[in-house]
Amino acid sequence: MTLNVGQRVRLATELRLAGSVTPAGEPPRETGAFTASVALAAGIEGTVERVDEHHREQGHEVREYLRLKSLLDDFGHQMPPASRSQLEEQVDSLEEQWTAYQRQMLRVTARVRLDNGFVLDDAPEEAFTPA
Repeated sequence: MTLNVGQRVRLATELRLAGSVTPAGEPPRETGAFTASVALAAGIEGTVERVDEHHREQGHEVREYLRLKSLLDDFGHQMPPASRSQLEEQVDSLEEQWTAYQRQMLRVTARVRLDNGFVLDDAPEEAFTPA
């Protein structure tokens, strides 16, 4: 699902938020002075206020795949058969990392103001369905 600002969404799963709490407008006190837990039921609706796209950093294997694949595509036809075969094997060995990177290349988070007044910030788009 692609989220858009102003879109109505529904919480897809129940969430439990837990941790230390600081009263609004006050400086943080000692860690753990207040603790709390809030549960939000699946199905609560809200409005998307902001959408952020986060591009995942390429690991060494992904960068190496791109480098070798480019080399193969641009110069493979000019290479001696043994060199080309070796390069194809190297590219094939990195194909799995490249495929995994493509599936998770873009991570989308959103700020959603729920109808009950709660605001979920940096929530993954997978946490919502269209309302």
